[in-house]
Amino acid sequence: MTEMKSQLNLDDVHENVSWKVMATSFIAILAGIWVAAVLLPNWLPGITESIFGSDIKVFWYISRGSGVIAYLLLWFSMLLGLMMTNRMTRPWPGPAISNEFHQFISILGLAFVFIHAFILMGDQYIHYTLAQVIIPFTSVDYRPLWVGLGQIGFYLWIGVVGSFYVRKKIGNRTWRLLHYASFFLFAGSLLHGITSGTDSAELWMQVIYWFSGASTVFLVFYRVLMAAFGSKQKVAHTPAAGVKLQTPAK
Repeated sequence: MTEMKSQLNLDDVHENVSWKVMATSFIAILAGIWVAAVLLPNWLPGITESIFGSDIKVFWYISRGSGVIAYLLLWFSMLLGLMMTNRMTRPWPGPAISNEFHQFISILGLAFVFIHAFILMGDQYIHYTLAQVIIPFTSVDYRPLWVGLGQIGFYLWIGVVGSFYVRKKIGNRTWRLLHYASFFLFAGSLLHGITSGTDSAELWMQVIYWFSGASTVFLVFYRVLMAAFGSKQKVAHTPAAGVKLQTPAK
């Protein structure tokens, strides 16, 4: 128990949400989005206009809001992951609890990405199809390069979250390699938000981008420096081959 508090053992890392519960939740989210974005506007336009008006912008607003929330959750997840590898979570709240939060925030953020992307099928201005939502760089009417970068990040996020459920099958080494995709995911999401986000010109959004980017880069460099410093210390304290350590005579 003491060892678990001081250092997280990968063999003790388990998914905190079963894959069945997660799959059911995401199916429910997609079903709700389909009803709101496709069924109501196309099959019941009169009811939709009576609720939202003739110029329906609610889907665009939902996409904008869920995109910001998803980015913030991605940032929090990155911070927790880096703080765990930097052993900053040892004093509080502990590696085990930090890992639980790390997984939960990652899954929750992915749920908001689903909303952010698929709700756009209901927007009457941009008119995204399902293919344009799921296939990168097919957003021909709105910044295809930067939107495509966000779509690639979406699939990377699915891969990182999914790796928790196959870690025992793929092994710890492959699991770690897959987790390195988180850095590309975060960088791509940051660029996606800056270049294609509607609120990127707002001061509050720029503060979020600057602070989240700077804090993540700081923790990455801290990790690299601590790893290099630890390696040098290990080499310095390792006796050369063939040299016997002598104890002073009493």
